[in-house]
Amino acid sequence: MFSLAQRFQVISNKAMSWSLVAMAFVIATSWIQLLHDNVFSLDSSIANISPTVKVRSSRYFGSSNGKPKENVRLEFDLDADLTPLFNWNTKQVFVYLTAEYNDPQVLGGNVVTFWDYIIQDKSKANVTLRGAKSKYSVWDAADRLSEKELSFKLHWNIQPWVGPLAYGETIGEHVITIPKQEDGQAKSGKKNKARRHARQHAKNA
Repeated sequence: MFSLAQRFQVISNKAMSWSLVAMAFVIATSWIQLLHDNVFSLDSSIANISPTVKVRSSRYFGSSNGKPKENVRLEFDLDADLTPLFNWNTKQVFVYLTAEYNDPQVLGGNVVTFWDYIIQDKSKANVTLRGAKSKYSVWDAADRLSEKELSFKLHWNIQPWVGPLAYGETIGEHVITIPKQEDGQAKSGKKNKARRHARQHAKNA
């Protein structure tokens, strides 16, 4: 005769085994569904990107040692039907708009994120944006982003109920060159820097 503890252990082991089998089944079937729906070949349209370049002197915008830093924000249009990313194992989908550009100091180039969004329901997965504003103000490790060519892409990340995360990107990109900063903005940045130096000098006097 088995003791109560031994019976409990046997039942627990069987329950764990069946749970692992069920999890493996859910993961496998959800991935088969994603592949069947060609989620790695979804189209998107990124258009009418309008960048704005400003010089910021705050460390929260990349400035260091009082040296001004160029920051870029965007307005853009976006169309992407991401409903195929949702099935019975999809908890939510994280989408984000990135820009890639060449940098001689970085092997493979730089990638920055301008906008992101969490889609928690399939009914909201058909994304249509007009004149949307970037969520983040972006700067480069160097002093400037102006006059650099940026290639924009829309990426997605499926966060499932069970199993590993799935990553991908849509087909379709938009390439622009960030315009040179206006002279008025450059002069304003220099004036702000001069004022800070003057205040610092007054404190030390």
